[in-house]
Amino acid sequence: MLEIRNVVKKYGTNVTAVNDVSLQLQRGVVGLIGHNGAGKTSLMQMIATLTKPSSGQIVFQGIDILKHPDAIRTRLGFLPQDFGVYPNLSALEFMQYFAALKGVRDPERISYLLELVNLTEHAQRSASAFSGGMRRRLGIAQALLNDPDILVVDEPTAGLDPEERLRFRNLLSELGNEKLVIMSTHIVSDVESVASELAIMRNGKLIGFDTPDNMIEQARGKVWSLQLPIADAEHLRQNWQILHAQRQHSLMTLRIAHPTQPHSDAVMVLPNLEDALMAQRYSLQEVA
Repeated sequence: MLEIRNVVKKYGTNVTAVNDVSLQLQRGVVGLIGHNGAGKTSLMQMIATLTKPSSGQIVFQGIDILKHPDAIRTRLGFLPQDFGVYPNLSALEFMQYFAALKGVRDPERISYLLELVNLTEHAQRSASAFSGGMRRRLGIAQALLNDPDILVVDEPTAGLDPEERLRFRNLLSELGNEKLVIMSTHIVSDVESVASELAIMRNGKLIGFDTPDNMIEQARGKVWSLQLPIADAEHLRQNWQILHAQRQHSLMTLRIAHPTQPHSDAVMVLPNLEDALMAQRYSLQEVA
């Protein structure tokens, strides 16, 4: 459905935000993972045709969207990280306004989407009085007005409480059954249970693209747990790649990424997705 071919995005002469990224994406939820400044937002803005690549191509259903941006704009929904609402509009009026901008003339579509995001009973309330989670849900509703084939959401759970984050993840998971959902985040738990594929970015480069299960499998046998006195643990932390450390009275429990048993008392443990991503990061650092 969407092909990204050797895309580069430079700002000025010294900053390369996206560095030769290539991806082929189909229906499902694709998690775009990386630290702040990894290039995620720049890549998503190019997909949404808000900015142009310095070089490379983005092809949607065989059409180069650099040359024909309207080919994707009519089939795309976009929720930016900084999503604002108009202070004098109710949620319903907000949706009606965006429906007019997008050429959507079916009022039933608005009613359906407000119900989908659980905002029907709040439709007459001022959107500016909504909580952060309610605003994000309203943002998803406006992004879905044109029934897009591709939904792009940038850090959709930023600032949300745990209940809202769970509701949001479940909604995106359901949408991924019918659409390509590209979800940018630096919070691994947001995509661990919903993403069909993960694209990992670091310093503008794509360093990994696979299913979550495959990434976890690749880390199997490389994650260890070890409990030591705090003084010993602090000393050894300088030489090991520590994924997690937890103090327990006079002891410290370390979770370690290492290709072989790092200590005679270390016990192999099953990795989770965050372990797998961190282990991959450390491996890449060693190769570099």
